[in-house]
Amino acid sequence: MYLWFQVASKTSFVPETKIITTEKEDNVINIYNSLCNPSPVPSISLQLVSMQDAMANSNPSSYTNGSETGQMGRIPEICLSFPSKINSPGLPQLLLEKNRHENLMDYSAPRLQFQMVVVFVLTQMIHSVLKILGLPMFVSQMLAGILLGPTVFTEQNSLIKISNDSLAALGAVGGLGFVYFLFLSTVKMDVSLTFKSGKKAVYIGVLTVVVPLISCLITLKMRHPDISLFTKRVLLLSVSYAGTSFQVIHCLLSELRILNSELGRLGLSSALIGDMVTLLLTMLSTWVTSWIQHGALGVLIDIGMASIFMFIVLFVLRPLMKWVVNHTPEASQIKHICFYFVVLAFMLSARVGHFFHINPKYSIIIFGLAVPDGPPLGSALVEKLDPITSGLFLPIFSTTCGMRFNLTAIKTPNQYAKDHAIGATVALVIKFGVSLVLAVSCKMPLRDSLALALIMISKGIVEIGSYSVMYDKQAMSDALFCYLTIMIVSVASIVPLLVKSLYDPSRKYLCSQKRTILNSKLNQELRMLSCVHVPGHVNSIVNLLHALCPTKQSPISLDVLHLVKLSGRATPLFIAHHKQIKTISEKSYSENVIVAFNEFLRHNWEAVSVNVFTAVSPPNLMYEDTCNLAMDRLTSFIILPFHRRWSINGSIESEDQTIRSLNFDILERAPCSVGIHMEVCRSNFRGTSPAHNSSSYKIAVIFVGGQDDREALALAKRISQNQSVSLTVIHLKAKTSLGNILAENGQMLDDEMLRYIKRSVKNLTYIQEQVKDGPETSTFLRSIVEDFQLIIVGRRYKSKDPQTLGLEEWCEFQEIGIIGDLLSSLDFVGNFSLLIVQQQLQRAA
Repeated sequence: MYLWFQVASKTSFVPETKIITTEKEDNVINIYNSLCNPSPVPSISLQLVSMQDAMANSNPSSYTNGSETGQMGRIPEICLSFPSKINSPGLPQLLLEKNRHENLMDYSAPRLQFQMVVVFVLTQMIHSVLKILGLPMFVSQMLAGILLGPTVFTEQNSLIKISNDSLAALGAVGGLGFVYFLFLSTVKMDVSLTFKSGKKAVYIGVLTVVVPLISCLITLKMRHPDISLFTKRVLLLSVSYAGTSFQVIHCLLSELRILNSELGRLGLSSALIGDMVTLLLTMLSTWVTSWIQHGALGVLIDIGMASIFMFIVLFVLRPLMKWVVNHTPEASQIKHICFYFVVLAFMLSARVGHFFHINPKYSIIIFGLAVPDGPPLGSALVEKLDPITSGLFLPIFSTTCGMRFNLTAIKTPNQYAKDHAIGATVALVIKFGVSLVLAVSCKMPLRDSLALALIMISKGIVEIGSYSVMYDKQAMSDALFCYLTIMIVSVASIVPLLVKSLYDPSRKYLCSQKRTILNSKLNQELRMLSCVHVPGHVNSIVNLLHALCPTKQSPISLDVLHLVKLSGRATPLFIAHHKQIKTISEKSYSENVIVAFNEFLRHNWEAVSVNVFTAVSPPNLMYEDTCNLAMDRLTSFIILPFHRRWSINGSIESEDQTIRSLNFDILERAPCSVGIHMEVCRSNFRGTSPAHNSSSYKIAVIFVGGQDDREALALAKRISQNQSVSLTVIHLKAKTSLGNILAENGQMLDDEMLRYIKRSVKNLTYIQEQVKDGPETSTFLRSIVEDFQLIIVGRRYKSKDPQTLGLEEWCEFQEIGIIGDLLSSLDFVGNFSLLIVQQQLQRAA
């Protein structure tokens, strides 16, 4: 081993170079200590080169992995600088002290900060262009790394490579992000789902890994008959070509917003099984090669040590963590000491795994899988560690992976790199074909089958991270790394665009069948779906159901969907509580919701049937669960809670913009009619209205005209079948002739609906009020709202009428329409429920 030793004296900055020969790397520190004794040397730089690397044969025709030093020029270095320069004294001080022979970039902290700024600025600049094309952030990060690497900049003119140790510091930060990403990804995985997935997911998950692996090995053997397929390098590379990454597919489905769609759930289940198969094959490959190289005793020792590690993690640490979870009160945070213990165990797992003959990457994965997913432990880890991991560390890692790319290496590839590039391409094509054939054989539509096949071949951060580690360990040549980087970036760019064009989950809602209250028969049950987010919504929905007055002659079939935010886990859940024996989760959800609606059911026996469901999914995708359930249950009316709740004095009690966004998504995509419900409870200082003390239940419908108002009348007609209900229809007509012109198209339908209501409803009060504009409408409605307990209005989105002229500029909530927004404003006092109705939107397929 040759050691170049440079010593700079205190008076001279010209280093003295010494060459020392040593056989062991451990002697480096002893040599340094002996040379620096008795006083430390101010600046020392060490470069360590093995004799084998220095004398390596550089013949490119030899069939090797192509990573030899003589050919590729990559020499392992150990660079030490003493004393370490970390924090600078500040730029002003460096500029003022002209005699100091140093600059700001000599210090590691400002140097690292500068590199991070360059990385993020360049990444954002690239992504600002590529996001218009629909490309993910990962592609922008990789391209930024390629632009900062040797493809564009030489070592002398690099924008970011100030020195070798500066890149080492940046790489260490990125590597930390990759380690945290692997840990958090496995924390969110629920391995038990692999045993409870359907046959379709099992077949796709297993065969899309095994068949491409066999095809890749056959291709490599055909390209070079003398190659040994059972070397560690060949087997591990082949498994990586054919493997499936759950983390990459989960990120893809999340970006495309199809995570909890039918195709997304199948792809996620298949990816989970494929990832487990890939992990198993990787460990088997390591043991097989160990058996060939070191005999049966060596592999038995490896398997035994790995088994001990897995036993400790699965049967000691996991029960301990589950005990902590079980003893944490519901809706409470995990104790800080427990959180820090898990983080410390995770950081030590790599080193401990190495002691037990397990690759540090896989020891981290095994420990992550042992952590209980979901709240309180899994969600706490994700919420506290994921922002800095995905927002800071992981983008740096992706960029540093791209910085390893050197396009000039492809000009002179060796045969080994060519063969593996072809083998990786064959594995990718076979994987796509197997996924497509299996999906078509399961009678999936062709477009959905193509989309699923594209999802299963996705490549991303996990693959490029694995190849970067192999590249750094010289298990892969520059040319092969470039080939694989080009393949990963190409697949990561093309797959999202094609999947987005092939699969649209809202397509199934484009049906000609009318699912409205207006088209439902009075003597048949009304199928309703009610969404619940927080306990306060349960009481509101129960009060509304009482107001709807279900009877045996006009029953209601109610499906209650409890929407829970997906936290600390990757796989969405959908639980039907009336079939809870068959659910895929042991965790209990929605117990309070079930109890409340069962109590309501007991008081309305034979008039109401209730089924409770729970959907655990990301907030921006909850509309999928709602619309899918409405489709499957043939729902005619969806009831959504309003995102804002007021206290009795008019102040805002709670507000959730996530619920508001969800309401907008459902209004746009719902396969049936939709209603948004709110409770207005504001004291009027004049005492309680007499209407609330009377025996009859007073309901009002504010009718202006249009399909939404006709739907509101249909609901009121259904409620009025109960003898205790007193219905009032308030018909607001325009005084000007302009109103008649604007309403000409739907006037006949409106008149027919009003005549039908007048003729069929016995206990009816019809009020026709002529108003000139919005202010007159507001004045009139303010005088009557306190007389009713339930007010039903149509949403009438984007409808322009003289009756609401001048109010649209003051409308704060578009989702409840102009009249609904007016009634919910602070100008209206009283205690009443407000229901805004939108009739099913008919869309052309």
